[in-house]
Order: sequence, then structure tokens, then C-alpha cells
Amino acid sequence: MARATFRIWRTSGTEGRFQDYSTEVSEGMVVLDAVHRIQAEQAPDLACRWNCKAGKCGSCSAEINGTPRLMCMTRLNELPMAEPVTVEPMRAFPPIRDLVSDVSWNFRVKPRIAKFAPRTPDAPDGTWRMAQRDIDRVQEFRKCIECFLCQDVCHVLRDHNLHEEFIGPRYLTYAAALEMHPLDTADREGALKKDFGIGYCNITKCCTKVCPERIHITDNAIIPLKERVVDRFYDPVSRLLRMFK
Repeated sequence: MARATFRIWRTSGTEGRFQDYSTEVSEGMVVLDAVHRIQAEQAPDLACRWNCKAGKCGSCSAEINGTPRLMCMTRLNELPMAEPVTVEPMRAFPPIRDLVSDVSWNFRVKPRIAKFAPRTPDAPDGTWRMAQRDIDRVQEFRKCIECFLCQDVCHVLRDHNLHEEFIGPRYLTYAAALEMHPLDTADREGALKKDFGIGYCNITKCCTKVCPERIHITDNAIIPLKERVVDRFYDPVSRLLRMFK
């Protein structure tokens, strides 16, 4: 056993401060283990959201030493334990209490995106035919656990607070999963340009870097969506052809 210091954000609203807690840590522990020990021994009123402790529910998202991460998947041996480990809530969303942020905005965004609209079945028995490569293309996006770390790290939301103009990388990925589905017929390109703010993304790949499921958000979702929007609304040849059609 060794002792380590955790500098945890404490608040019950917009105002708050960091408070230091010294606790015992051992080999194999993750940040969430240390937070639970502090709750049990020193701060029973410390608010912390978590559920599965297996990196699959996305509940324990926080900022550890300034980087958005899952507390249950951040091992202490990955951190410089000679210095206090800072743990704070996600900055891109309003604070509720301590390490808990109000992420409800994300669930208001999703219904704004046009739902899946399948084309007419290929066969009389009501079935479709799809190539496996088309299925594989969108399967990656379905791994998302909605931890919203990508939303938190995105500078458009985190630093500029453009929540009303930009849906963020999580929902650009969701839109890409629908747009690239081989059976879908809905048109979302106009909304991506006008309502969802895809032009705000400057493809820094910070969202890809923090994704715990290792989804290639920028390369496989956002850039292809940007290309579709550019081809439709800004490419002069495409615009000319549409005029003749």
C-alpha cells in the first residue's frame, strides 16, 4: 500500500473549488476505486456517477489531470502519482454536483436528426440485399457507449459553448451511421450544413483521441460527411448538374 493525493472538484452548483484527499492506493487500482475509497472513508457526500465499472456504460466520464477520460478505465499506474491527481466533471456541460455534469442536452439533440428511413425491399418477401462491406462500414459507429467524452473535448462546445449551433462529434457520428447505411433514404445533408454546424469542426481529431471505444470519429465519420456537404452545396460542377436535372 502507498498513499496518494487526489485533488477533487467539490461543488453544489456553478461555484466550486478543488479539495485535496490523501488515501491509500494499491496495485491495479483505477481512479474510480480511489474515488470510492474517499467516499467511504472521508467524504460520504461526494457525488460521482458510475454504473458498470467495465468501460461499457459511459457513466463515469470525468476530466483526469485535465483530460476527458473514463474513471473506471484510467489506471493509477498510468498517472504521475508523485503529484496530486486532479479529478473534475466534464467542462462542456453544466455542473450539478461535484463530479456529476448535466448531460441532458445530448439527449435533446438526438431527436433532431432524421430517423432511419429504409428503401423499398428488394425481394417480394419483404427482405433487402446488402453487401457485407457496406454493413462493415457503419458497424464501427455502433460501438459508441455515449460517454460524451468526445463532446467534452470538442473545442466548439467546451470553449465556445455553441451548443445551439453544433451537435458535436457524438451526433455527427450518429448521423454518419445513418447516412452511410446502405438501406437509408433520408436526406440529412441540408441539416448538417445549416442546423447541425458541421462546418465548425476543424478536424483536429481530439474526439478520436479520447474515444474509449477507439472509433475513428474524424476520419471515418466527420470527414466523409463534410465531403458530402461540400460536394452538394459548394462544388460548382455538382450544382450545375442539379440545375439541369
